[in-house]
Amino acid sequence: MDWAALFQPFALDLHHFIEQFNTIGLSIFITLLFMSVLTWYLMLRKGLQLLSINFRAWRFKRRFWSHLLEASQLNCSHPYASVAQEGIRAALHHQQQSQSHHSEILCAQSEFISRAMQQSIQRSKAHLESGLSILATVGSTAPFIGLLGTVLGIYEALTQIGMTGQASLDTVATPIGEALIMTALGLAVAIPAVLAYNALVRFNRRYFRHLDHFAHEVFTYLNTGARLD
Repeated sequence: MDWAALFQPFALDLHHFIEQFNTIGLSIFITLLFMSVLTWYLMLRKGLQLLSINFRAWRFKRRFWSHLLEASQLNCSHPYASVAQEGIRAALHHQQQSQSHHSEILCAQSEFISRAMQQSIQRSKAHLESGLSILATVGSTAPFIGLLGTVLGIYEALTQIGMTGQASLDTVATPIGEALIMTALGLAVAIPAVLAYNALVRFNRRYFRHLDHFAHEVFTYLNTGARLD
């Protein structure tokens, strides 16, 4: 199949469409194009990131309880490993300080461990939620940017009609149609961004529910010496 011949009419139409832009219209088109590229980049990057951390979480939990003493030496790049490591470090630090400065200990061990693990969870949330605000911004602003292009296009078409004094269908159809395409472009950029944002937020919530449950299990073990049944 000759792909070049297949897409040639589309390329010519796109070239003709862009040629009709003035400076403002071209700026709006480039802005929407940039927002679209950024949206798809974030969608792919965050999607692969979630697949990776979910797979690594499954592998980590399988090995964690049988190698508990080695957890303090694990790499902190994974949220599960980071939470476990911070909890174990906090427990060991509190025990060491309570033995050497017993009278100066002002914080209970459970509270000390809980704070350390919560800080680790918050750092993981900040890392995984990075980029979501960009998707939300694109999803909420792209339709209005496209609408702005439509309004300016219609205004330019009306100006041409006023200057030429002709309001025939041939005169109006092309500029009005090209102006309306800007609204479609805005929606084409916004819809994937909104869908991706909602999906990523839902997956993050589910992931952090599992992470909180795992943190609670580690917290219970460090304070009682036994796992939850």
